[in-house]
Amino acid sequence: MQRIKRNLVLLVSSLLLLLIWQVGSMMLDSQILLPGIPPVVQALRSLIEQPPFAHNVLATILRALQSFLIIVFSATVIGVIAGRYDYVSVALRPFVTTVKAIPVMSIILLAFIWFSSGTVPLFSAFLMGFPVMYVQIEMGVRQLDRNLEEMCTLYEFRFSDKLLHFVIPSMTSWFIAGSRTALSMVWKVVIAAEVLTVPQYGVGARMQLAQVQLQTDFVLSWTLIAILLTALGDLLFDALVLFAGHLKRRLDAKGVPCNFSK
Repeated sequence: MQRIKRNLVLLVSSLLLLLIWQVGSMMLDSQILLPGIPPVVQALRSLIEQPPFAHNVLATILRALQSFLIIVFSATVIGVIAGRYDYVSVALRPFVTTVKAIPVMSIILLAFIWFSSGTVPLFSAFLMGFPVMYVQIEMGVRQLDRNLEEMCTLYEFRFSDKLLHFVIPSMTSWFIAGSRTALSMVWKVVIAAEVLTVPQYGVGARMQLAQVQLQTDFVLSWTLIAILLTALGDLLFDALVLFAGHLKRRLDAKGVPCNFSK
């Protein structure tokens, strides 16, 4: 019953947002300033029917996925090292603090000077997402239960057992939180970088070209596509988390996860 109420509230709020959009369009009475829902839907349909549509969407997805995987791998490795060794954490602190403070547009503009248009989204998304993931991993390592760690050492647990039954379960919540935040940020930065650099293919590039031609309905159509990509990315991430949790429970049901006895 509670789930039905939540879905009902979500549906009503979505319909209200669409209503505000349509009323605002009717009040402004300008297709350039704010086109209504029907013209945007028609523009969206025409975009989907055009052959370059798949290339543009796929290019953005690949850039976002590459950036995200690089962030997850590098931030996890470096975060674990920094969590273990204080001098590494101190050495990285100026870099992390500086990157977190730099505006997104400054990073994109500087990257556009240094790299080609196709590389700018990858580099910009990495710089913006890395600190978020890195901080979560570092904090997770520092929050590991030292007593359990000493017990694993005392009872001479194999490295694989210690990793599987102690480190990974303890780090899961930190890893998921950092990954989810980094993923949401990656989509926004990649598309923003595409808007400024206008590569050959990309959702942001098409959005910028439509804006130059004052095709507001197409700008909104590409914006809806960007929102849909972000939402689908979050849903896929949540599905993978649920699947991993289900798989872990099945594995735990077949044996004792961590038995502190010789």
